[in-house]
Parts: sequence; C-alpha cells; structure tokens
Amino acid sequence: MDLKTVRNYINDEWVESKSREMLDITDPATGGVIGRVPLSTAGEVGEAVDAAQEAYWDWRTTPPVTRARYFYKLKEVLEDKFEDIVKVTSIDAGKTLDESRAELRRAIEMVEVVCGIPSLMMGDSLEDVANNIDCVSTRQPLGVFAAITPYNFPTMVPFWFWPFAVACGNTFVVKPSEQDPLTQEIIFELIADEVGFPPGVVNVVNGGKDAVSAITGHPDIKGVSFVGSSNVARIVYKACGETGKRVQCLGGAKNFVVVMPDANLEATVPALVHAAYGCAGQRCLAASEVIAVGDIHKPLRDALLAAAKKIRVGPGTEENIQMGPVISPEHKQRVLSYIDKGVEEGADLILDGRGVKVEGHEGGYFIGPTIFDGVTPGMTIADEEIFGPVLGIMKVGSLDDAIDVIQKNNYGNATCIFTTSGASAREFTYKAECSMMGINIGIAAPMAFFPFGGTKGSFFGDIKAHGREVIDFFTDKKVIITRWI
Repeated sequence: MDLKTVRNYINDEWVESKSREMLDITDPATGGVIGRVPLSTAGEVGEAVDAAQEAYWDWRTTPPVTRARYFYKLKEVLEDKFEDIVKVTSIDAGKTLDESRAELRRAIEMVEVVCGIPSLMMGDSLEDVANNIDCVSTRQPLGVFAAITPYNFPTMVPFWFWPFAVACGNTFVVKPSEQDPLTQEIIFELIADEVGFPPGVVNVVNGGKDAVSAITGHPDIKGVSFVGSSNVARIVYKACGETGKRVQCLGGAKNFVVVMPDANLEATVPALVHAAYGCAGQRCLAASEVIAVGDIHKPLRDALLAAAKKIRVGPGTEENIQMGPVISPEHKQRVLSYIDKGVEEGADLILDGRGVKVEGHEGGYFIGPTIFDGVTPGMTIADEEIFGPVLGIMKVGSLDDAIDVIQKNNYGNATCIFTTSGASAREFTYKAECSMMGINIGIAAPMAFFPFGGTKGSFFGDIKAHGREVIDFFTDKKVIITRWI
C-alpha cells in the first residue's frame, strides 16, 4: 500500500517537497505507519516566504472588512466539515473524539473573533493635542509572519496566530509539527478548495529543525510565534532577537492545583481528573500537581484514586474512550522514565499506569492514569514538566505554604484553587505568580477574546497569544501629527 506523503502548500499550490529526508507518521493508538512527512529544506521555507512577500502589498491594501469576509467563509467551511477534521485529528494525534471536537471548536472561536477585525484594528485620535495640532494613531500590518506549532494541539494552536495576523493584513507561513501534520493538511485542503485566499497569503511548510532555523533566520519574516518546550522556546526567542524579529514564545508548564480544606470534593474531583488526564496529560494546561492543604489530603487522595481508576483508556477514535495514547514511542519512554524517577526519589506510587494494555492495540503508545502521593518540592516529578498522564499529590499546612511552592517553581503558566472562601481565593489570585488562574474550575484555556500565555519560564516575549492584545503584535502603531492652520 502506498503511504500518503504530506505536501507543502505554497502560493496556493500543493507541492511535493524536494527533500529526501522523510519521517514516518504513526497512528499513536496502533503504532502503525499512516503516512510520511518531509523535512523540508531552508530553500523551501524561502520559497514560501517569497510567495508571502509577493502577496503582501495587495493583501495589505485589501480593506479590513473585505479581509474579514474570508474568515466568515472559513468558519462556514470548518463547521460544515467539522466531523471530517475531528476524525483525522483523532488518528493523527491520538486524541479522543471529544477532545478533537473541543479543540476544533476552539479553533473556530479564533476565526469568529477575527471576523471583527475592522473594529479590532481601529486606532485613536485626538484634536488639539497642542494649539491647532491634531494627532491620529493607526494600526498597520508589517509583512510576513510565521508560526512554529506543537503536536499536542495540531488543530487549535496554528489558529492562535495565523488568522489574527492575516486578518490584520499580513501574510503568513505555518510550520506544523512533523509528528502529526495530517490535521493541518486537511484544513488547508479545505481552505484552498473552498475559502480562496489570494495566492501566497497563507502558506504551509512541513519540516523539523532546519525549517525552524530557516524561519528564525529569514530576513523577510517580521515576527515568529512559537509553542513548545521551554528549552526550545529559549532558543527560538534568542534567535529571533538576534535578527530583530518580533517574537512570542510559549513554553512549558508545571501547573499546581490548590485544594483547601473547605473545598467541595464532589465538584473538585471530576474537574481535577479531567484537567490531569485530558489529552493524556499532553497539554501545557494539564493539572500536574495537586497541593492538598491540611486535612483535605486523605479524602482528596482517596477520591482522586477511585476516579482515576475508572478512566477508560483506548484508541481515541472510539466514542466511549476517555483517554488516548501519548504521541510517540519516544515520548512514552520519556514519561515512563519520570515515573521510574518518582519511585526512585521516594514518592508513593498509588496508581501505576506503566503496565496498561489495550486489547487489539498492543502496538499503541498507551500509559494509564498514574498518581503519586507524598510528593515534595525538589523531587524531579514535582519540579519538571512531565507532559503525560501523571498526577502528583503534595500535602502542605497552609495556603501560604501552597503559594510558596508555586512561587519557587521555574514555570508560571497556570494554576487554580478550589475553595468556598472568597478570602482564600483573593489571597491566592493576588499572590500566586502565574498568568492564567482559576477558581473552582479545572485549569482551562482562556477564550479566544482573552490572552493566552504564562510567565517566568513558561513564556518568552511581550505580547501573548490571541485576544485583543495580539493585534498589537501583528501591527505597528503609526502616529500622525498634523497642523493645517
């Protein structure tokens, strides 16, 4: 059987990569090869940038209201082909069908927001800033932008960036993850066939490290958006800084959930289980560490253990499955090594997911829900991002102790608290150093009209993803001061 080879989409044409280097694309639920992806060359990135640069001026001078109409059409197409995209994502990334649906819904919400670009791009004006002098500020696009996106949300994350940039009048190059590129291919097939952006306005180049280096070093790219590990985020941030690019790099996370003694466990436990094991823990908003304050520890631990044992693990393409596989055999081994490390460092492994078996899918990359109790700061599993279905439980004496744990961690992406006390909730949100916070809600992504991004080692840059603020990333504010009298 001939395997599908993913193509690049450049200047409104599907083109085979010239690269001889190919990677297998595997179905995480079976381990079977389902396609191949090229590791495109720097020259192919250059071809995409050239196409975007060539298209820029005509697109930049297209009225914003006209640009918005393309996104109305895009929303219609995504809604019409919703389940087709969902099925591809579930195979491509190993997600459950419900997770794939939720991810696509988030992508559509980004499109809905940018349909309002005529209002979002409005500037400001003031008469008589001085005698007979008026001042106007406008937002203008800058040119070609690019995004380097991760495997864990192959549908949603590219939509954090390119719709906003393109709606603002820029042109764009997307580099999807080489681990699950089939999702973006089906989306851009629909865009090419049914939406009809002008040639070169938005392009897709598949690849690995060489493509990333070509993007960060290309002189015609004005800005880069990146999502991935913090180690790589630092590299991309530095490389873009050296070439004078705008850059927003969203890195890793270690998200702590504080549970106070007065928390409602009936509501808390289901939210925590979903936050810990959704997408098999492969998300930067996964709840990876629970901090139990005081006497809530034992009843919380027992309830989490009972709930986690009931999670149905299997191929995401089946409707009744609650947790699918991790993305690759290499990542499975990485997660397993963290579990081994937790045992070695003395944490109490009360639920071991290492031996999970899924009948009929013995080659899949499955790890069952895993829980460690007795975790303490300084343990590897307490401090580092695992990015898998592994939940740690710490016990502390007070809210101040819990906040201290959060403050000392290198990451600052998201955190939340479960409590019935307004005073505790206010103190927590006032003091804890994280950019995205929840009260009595599992760690959840902000909606498209709010910004997304962390602090400390979780984010490198100035302006975060999506929301109203991202318009400033994709535009320049030009101030015009006039006197006619």
